[in-house]
Amino acid sequence: MPTPVDIAPARGKLGVLLVGLGAVSTTTIAGVFAIRKGLAKPIGSLTQMGTIRLGKRTDGRSPKISDVVPLAGLDDIIFGGWDIFEDNCYEAAKHAGVLEEKLLEQVKDELAAIKPMSAVFDRQYVKRLDGPNVKKGKNKKDLAEQLVADIRKFKADNKCDRLVVIWAGSTEVYLTEAPCHQSLAAFEKGLVESDPAIASSMIYAYAAISEGIPYGNAAPNLSAEVPAMQELAAKTGSPVCGNDMKTGQTLIKTIIAPGLKARLIGVNGWYSTNILGNRDGEVLDDPESFKTKEESKKGALDYIFQPHLYPDLYKDISHVVRINYYPPRGDNKEGWDNIDIFGWLGYPMQLKINFLCRDSILAAPIVLDVALFLDLAKRAGMHGIQEWLSFYFKSPMYGKDLYPEHDLFIQLMKLKNTLRYLKGEELITHLGREYYD
Repeated sequence: MPTPVDIAPARGKLGVLLVGLGAVSTTTIAGVFAIRKGLAKPIGSLTQMGTIRLGKRTDGRSPKISDVVPLAGLDDIIFGGWDIFEDNCYEAAKHAGVLEEKLLEQVKDELAAIKPMSAVFDRQYVKRLDGPNVKKGKNKKDLAEQLVADIRKFKADNKCDRLVVIWAGSTEVYLTEAPCHQSLAAFEKGLVESDPAIASSMIYAYAAISEGIPYGNAAPNLSAEVPAMQELAAKTGSPVCGNDMKTGQTLIKTIIAPGLKARLIGVNGWYSTNILGNRDGEVLDDPESFKTKEESKKGALDYIFQPHLYPDLYKDISHVVRINYYPPRGDNKEGWDNIDIFGWLGYPMQLKINFLCRDSILAAPIVLDVALFLDLAKRAGMHGIQEWLSFYFKSPMYGKDLYPEHDLFIQLMKLKNTLRYLKGEELITHLGREYYD
């Protein structure tokens, strides 16, 4: 048997700090409070409901994941965060309009007790939002130091043993790697000089990682994957993951596309359009923020279909992505996909998918799982990019000279095999010859 990894126990309180206390964050927080009280089930959460097969199929061992690896319990989580608006979490959740008032009233006191810290924010990077609860500083280095002070104070005030930071804020404008991202020294010089290539989300990433805290990016912004942040993570031992939670339309794409590829069914075109009316939709109405999201949403098909290996099937796919801000729909996003496919002898066919989903309802269990798995990774001595958490992201981080894995089912296999590895269990390859030889 392989040797298990030495994992520190999940003792004491885990602080989960969320950047942006909007619809996703408040739905996550309210959901955890409701589950604690037995008011609801943690539907969609792998850490709370998922099982994992251990050993051979004939062994009949499929315990819950939470019984195999030492995850923090829901009762041990303390929530906090930053926001540009001053509303407490109860007020913010009511404004978001995701959860019914009957449920919110049952967790009102717990939600109302969570008040946002003032945020690092610059409209240069998110042009459709503005708010009064914003930090001021002489430069971006000063702002990063203020965030570090917030983190340390939150940990002390709430007597937390460990922390996780997750960016759950709005999508920033599209950025590419710049000279200030290439090394830690260049990045810290950029902070002092308030380099415009350092967006707000990077300041949060820097503050968290410099404190050795796990960091997850739930949005598509350029963030902790840049070389400077990877250098810092190696230095401080922080695990990091992202980017852009896989919730609605891209979740469906990473389910459908691997099936088409497995059967070698060709694809001529994939047209995707969405309507949503929440704050995310308002932000994405800005072309520069939409560009960031578009790049994240479009990348998955290229990597799944591998057109360089299957040019007859996937070389010239017309892949179009549209997102339209439509206020009446609120958080209830609707996605349409028209997929033009072809089969034997080139005969054409079509798939049409209409997914009426709830954005924050799909995102909340991902936020919870990512927080708990990042905390596990830290206690297991894992640092840097956590590719095994690609399962949760549209545009997963990956190591240098690699390509990202987007196939949802391979991602889940990778995640569960990582858990088996941590516990010294045999990895599952699905070869299965031992049952027949």
